[in-house]
Amino acid sequence: MRMEGGTGRVARRWAVWVLGSAMALAAGAQDGARPKTGQSWIAEVTYVVDGDSIWVRSEDGGKRRKLRLDGIDAPEICQTHGPEARAAMRELAQDQLVRITVRAYDRYGRGIATVRRMADDVDIASALATQGWAWSESFRGRQGKYWREEAQARKGAMGLFSRRQPETPAEFRKRHGPCGAKAYS
Repeated sequence: MRMEGGTGRVARRWAVWVLGSAMALAAGAQDGARPKTGQSWIAEVTYVVDGDSIWVRSEDGGKRRKLRLDGIDAPEICQTHGPEARAAMRELAQDQLVRITVRAYDRYGRGIATVRRMADDVDIASALATQGWAWSESFRGRQGKYWREEAQARKGAMGLFSRRQPETPAEFRKRHGPCGAKAYS
């Protein structure tokens, strides 16, 4: 079989197919009827992916679901302060019972949700923004849901705001692509 365009083109097609298959498998891991938007439910945080994404299992023992916290954007795991943001999320949420309210679902099937600890009603996203481990997500020039918390963290030079001009995850992805695409220094 002749491969026109060289092996680089074939490798790119293969990588796209593998990525698409992985995304389909990840979506399949969340099988079963997904919770309706706007309804609250109780779950345990079973795994922390990074500073703004978690896996949870419903209190009634349902299927695991991947969630992204509504209103914040934390550093990518391979980005400066990414591991610290994940550690802060673990400290706040790992193995905790939480109340989840899904606002929407993203293109990957993740619930975009408000997540509050049951023990003390702490809003996890608010706590991460207050500690300086996430930006308040803004949209089309509007201030984000947690802009006050971010401003407080900036003023106190907390977390990732201890750096003069921390690079946002969106800027990082534009420059480097997603984590895992290549080695980062």
